[in-house]
Amino acid sequence: MLSPVLRKGVVAGLASASLLLSACSSADGPAAGEGAPSSSATASSTAPPGAASPSPDLPPAKGSVEVVRTLTTGLASPWGLAVLPGGDLLVASRDDATITRIDGESGRKTLLGSVPGVAPSGEGGLLGLAVAPTFGADHLIYAYFTTESDNRIARMQYDEKKPPGQQLGAPDTILRGIPKGSIHNGGRIAFGPDRMLYAGTGETGDTGLAQDKASLAGKILRMTPDGEPVHGNPEADSVVYSYGHRNVQGLAWDGRKQLWAAEFGQNTWDELNRIEPGGNYGWPEVEGRKGEAGFVDPVAQWKTSEASPSGIAYAGGSIWMAGLRGERLWRIPLSGKPGAEPLAAPQAFLDGKYGRLRTVLAAGGDTLWLVTSNTDGRGTPKPGDDRILLLKVR
Repeated sequence: MLSPVLRKGVVAGLASASLLLSACSSADGPAAGEGAPSSSATASSTAPPGAASPSPDLPPAKGSVEVVRTLTTGLASPWGLAVLPGGDLLVASRDDATITRIDGESGRKTLLGSVPGVAPSGEGGLLGLAVAPTFGADHLIYAYFTTESDNRIARMQYDEKKPPGQQLGAPDTILRGIPKGSIHNGGRIAFGPDRMLYAGTGETGDTGLAQDKASLAGKILRMTPDGEPVHGNPEADSVVYSYGHRNVQGLAWDGRKQLWAAEFGQNTWDELNRIEPGGNYGWPEVEGRKGEAGFVDPVAQWKTSEASPSGIAYAGGSIWMAGLRGERLWRIPLSGKPGAEPLAAPQAFLDGKYGRLRTVLAAGGDTLWLVTSNTDGRGTPKPGDDRILLLKVR
């Protein structure tokens, strides 16, 4: 049985700034190296999707991607992205702590409002966004953000009938106590096929937290929409789903409901991992493929100069991975067979064309939304940055 620190509402110990690694080359791609959901939604009978479902093989992976159009420009430090029913987008500004609605056709922006309590600093601020599966009934959106004391996940009601800038209800915190740091705050959240909420966290630069099961840092978390542990998690009283992660900022499920995660390496290897419930992904004991007993090797790995991966998405039979320092979009074709991944070597697109790439999100069919990240303090902004692009997988 794990420590009660893993239960909802308990504040975990924070990583001191003195624990920052001097050799943090791929931490977010720095230049140095670069109605409320019912509590009945506990999924007591829902199996976790870490192991792929026995569905048919994945469709053949398509081989290329092209930019169809620029949806909108002039975004400030965009980070999280979510799709509303009907196709409009929500985008979070990391440093401004605001959420903006983007019309999915015209690109017109409407400010929903600011999220109170956000304390932007370093790699922290307003990060991931997710729309509740029950949005049509309750109008809830979820956000992962950094405060003065920790990282936390909260939900807010969105009322578009109110004036712009006043459309967000007060945050209802469902999980607090995720350790914070000036680096490695993780921040991606997403609802899975099981309608449970998943979150990727970072180890804040305190590497030992990744192996500490009594800490929420350096983990992938799985919880109910109310922030409680889910039946089927590795430990019944814990939201920890997998551990041994350095900094997870990409979460996506393939067509067989298999969970994938992108992870920043330190000096050598960035990773794409196939997530197994209870799996130990090695950090800080191993980085990249080592073949050591007790650790899960990545399916694909990259030099940190070529990736520094943030968001990932699944479309056209492949995982698509946005690179920050690498300034390119990676395609990883999947076979759908656990022992035969990937289907072929990863392939890069848009190399250097749009600068740093933060978030990629499935837009339906064989299309993707892609968000640039040149105004985050580490990029070189060009006129129009930052922007959201619509991509077609062919």
